[in-house]
Amino acid sequence: MIDKSRTVTLADVQKEMRPVAFSTLVKPAGSTCNLDCSYCYYLDKAVQYGGHEAIMSEDLLREYVRQYITANAVDMVTFCWHGGEPLLLGLDFFKKAVSFQKEYSNGKRITNTIQTNATLIDRDWCRFFRENGFLVGVSLDGPRDIHDGFRVDKQGRPTWDRVMASIGLLKEYDVEFNTLSVVSSRCEGRGKEIYGFFKSVGSHFMQFLPAVEHVVDKPGFHRPLIVPPQHEGSYLAPWSVSAEGYGKFLCDIFDDWVVSDVGEYYVQMFDATLAQYCNAQPGVCSMCETCGDCLVVEHNGDVYNCDHFVYPEYLLGNIREKPLVEIYNDPRRFRFGVAKRADLPKECMRCRYYFACRGECPKHRFEKTSSGDARNSLCAGLKYYFRHTQPYFEKMRDLLILKKAPAKVMPWAAKRLSGNG
Repeated sequence: MIDKSRTVTLADVQKEMRPVAFSTLVKPAGSTCNLDCSYCYYLDKAVQYGGHEAIMSEDLLREYVRQYITANAVDMVTFCWHGGEPLLLGLDFFKKAVSFQKEYSNGKRITNTIQTNATLIDRDWCRFFRENGFLVGVSLDGPRDIHDGFRVDKQGRPTWDRVMASIGLLKEYDVEFNTLSVVSSRCEGRGKEIYGFFKSVGSHFMQFLPAVEHVVDKPGFHRPLIVPPQHEGSYLAPWSVSAEGYGKFLCDIFDDWVVSDVGEYYVQMFDATLAQYCNAQPGVCSMCETCGDCLVVEHNGDVYNCDHFVYPEYLLGNIREKPLVEIYNDPRRFRFGVAKRADLPKECMRCRYYFACRGECPKHRFEKTSSGDARNSLCAGLKYYFRHTQPYFEKMRDLLILKKAPAKVMPWAAKRLSGNG
């Protein structure tokens, strides 16, 4: 039998032959967070690390910054600070990080992004972000009832008001920000409303990530424990969005965006889809043919293949014991990436939308096909989205070929959607 995980394409070889260039999600506070969001898949990593509060030491921070900049053989290196909640480490930690970046930049351009729940932002943070050019990703799910339905603090208190106040401060200090939103079961049927809300907030770049998780009930825990789908006794979490609900959610937003907002507001899924039609890099790992170019660096230096696969069996090494560049070049990282394509059911490879979908994220592959293979549980919704949007993305692709702005699709789209096109 052929081991598909060892089957490579010319594109795979060319990718590995290019100068080393990869990104990392660094989690200096590990899973430590001041919130207790119901659907958070990362809070439970505390169990994996002994349940203690995670903090990246100053000497490890220096070593990570040095190794990451050195490992990337490109002119620009982007640091993505993630969590847990990274702001819990305080301003001094990030001031040190910036000073280390300057020390080891060696002529490379350094940029920073930080993902935060935005409950701890104050004027000092805003001044720091602005002065150092940080792009701030704000976790916000939408209107109050949707956001506060899951995003509460350790005392069970809602957080929407605090997040909105922080966004006000970011705007006051002219700090660039975008929004990251979890699409849960509460979002189904409310796509237009949610999109309109984010426009009113001033978010010009929006990410919508589907929540599809499996959990087990664990004695002694106040919440179900999020586990891989194959875990014994696991069941689909009640907040998970349905495939049909997710597809309809995307289409409802798209129908507003394509007639009014192309070129002014950016939705990650739409940008990535257009890139696929143009045979360009989609800019989001879930829609790439293979994985493995965004490693996770934990608070203690452990490195994993992916943010969604921080489990012991996916540990690649520790930067205290093995240089980050060697960890990136580890054959296990390559095999993990190629498996995204190799493990797809045959029906996916024959699908007319494979070029756009690429099987989406492997973490969602737990729906069984008639042949017993595992396919993406969001498949039906993704097909609905790709089928609905195909004529518009083809039109935008054709405009780009003619060196015209994709925004010129809007009058044509308005006529088509109204039934007059």
